[in-house]
Parts: sequence; C-alpha cells; structure tokens
Amino acid sequence: MRSLCVFCGSSPGLRPEYRAAAVALGTALAQRRITLVYGGASVGLMGAVADAAIVAGGEVIGVLPRQLATREIAHAGLARLELVETMHARKARMAELADAFVALPGGIGTLEELFETWTWAQLGLHRKPCGLLDVAGYYGPLIRFLDSSVDQGFVRPVHRAMLVVARDVDLLFEEFERYRSPDLPKWLDAADLAPPDPPR
Repeated sequence: MRSLCVFCGSSPGLRPEYRAAAVALGTALAQRRITLVYGGASVGLMGAVADAAIVAGGEVIGVLPRQLATREIAHAGLARLELVETMHARKARMAELADAFVALPGGIGTLEELFETWTWAQLGLHRKPCGLLDVAGYYGPLIRFLDSSVDQGFVRPVHRAMLVVARDVDLLFEEFERYRSPDLPKWLDAADLAPPDPPR
C-alpha cells in the first residue's frame, strides 16, 4: 500500500480520543512512507491527520472542491492541493490516488464517502480495502446496523466482510495487509435469501 485515503470530520468531535486517533494515523502513515490522501481541509480531524503526517515527514495530498476552499479552510502546508469542481470529482480523484480507504469519526459527509467507496468495491469497480477506525466505540451503532442488514437479507456476508473494522491504527494496517478482495457477483438471488435447512 503506497497511499491511503482518509475520510473524517471537518469538526473535531467532542472526545479527545478522536483527535488522538487522527494524529496517530497521520504519524503512522508518515513512518510507513504511505502517502495520505484526504479532503484538503485544515480544520477538525481532517486538519489533525494532515498536520500529524506533515510533522512526521510524510507526503500529504488534498483534494477539495473550489466552493469549499473557504468554508473548510484549505490547508496551506500540503505537498499538493488539488482543487476540483464538484464533490463527485473530489471522490473520484481521491479514489484514483488511493490504494485503500478508511473512515475516522465524522459526520454525514464522511459516511457518504465511505459508503460510496464500499459500494464501488462491492460492484467490482475496484479491489481496494475499505475500513472503519472505530475510535472509542464511535462506529459501534453503525456496525450493529450493518450486521443487522446481513441478518435481514439485504447485505451478503461476503460483502459485509469487505468492510474492515479496527479499533486502533496498528490493527487497521494488519487487517489491510491481510485483505483479499472477494471475486464474487454482487446480486442476491433466492438461494441467498432462503432460510437455512432445519437441523436434523
């Protein structure tokens, strides 16, 4: 893995663990000589992960829509800041630059970016790992919902397993190193939804 795209909040959140995790991830990326690809802002967890990578000597590439350059406060210290015209272009460019994707704590935008990227993997549009860094249990309710979606027949277990979940940075890298994209079709059929045979 030469580059990692990090989705995370432009706000810092209410718990200090969130910022600490962003700093730990940015530092680890630099130490491992993995380029950080992210949304280009200097505020919130976005700024924290970028600042940590820069301080540790890492390369950071930001991708930011022009209309958000003022609102999200574009980071002035990056190796490269690419300004694009739309949010769609931002996601496409980050996906092009990255070898893997992870979400730190964040809000609606973070979730939307992660889910679209995971959907692309499910559809076979890329074979890159996608993950959640579940800092201080932030993503616990979401993880339970996703597991329930499997139980209710809307998500295949193999596709649920494509989303790596780790509680710290070292475990995240270990899981990404082990990750192998499944070579399976997306679409469910009747056999996928049928209840298991009763025990005999």
